[in-house]
Amino acid sequence: MSIQKRIAAGAAFAALAFTSFAALADDHSYTEGAVVTVGYIRTVDGHFDDYMNWLDTTWKALQEAGKKKGYIVSYQVVSANPHGPDDPDLLLIVTYKNFAALDGGLAKGDEIAKLVEGSVAAANASQQDRAKIRRVLGGDTYQVLELK
Repeated sequence: MSIQKRIAAGAAFAALAFTSFAALADDHSYTEGAVVTVGYIRTVDGHFDDYMNWLDTTWKALQEAGKKKGYIVSYQVVSANPHGPDDPDLLLIVTYKNFAALDGGLAKGDEIAKLVEGSVAAANASQQDRAKIRRVLGGDTYQVLELK
């Protein structure tokens, strides 16, 4: 095979290979978007307003500090209709840019706790006090899939 044919064959192979990789990138009808965490909360009977007050003060301050630092994108409190005693009546939703934003979460959480509540120990004591007015039923992490 002549040198010109080899060069042409190599160029054709390279063009085909790069086209294949580009086609692979377009195989999905979505892109990976934000990451959302959802905390499932059940307030103790008679303490809904007490817990909402804590959310409106301390929890909101924690989330705003996280936004200011660029750790989170947004946050929401959503009311739910519980169907039984072990169903949540509130959802605490926090949105992060991506899964990488969750890296170093313990250190970031400690930093924010110190800013808002003064110390990690104070934040822990506050968490113990909240146990009297709410139960944490668990949580989930989701990723938004953005349709193209």
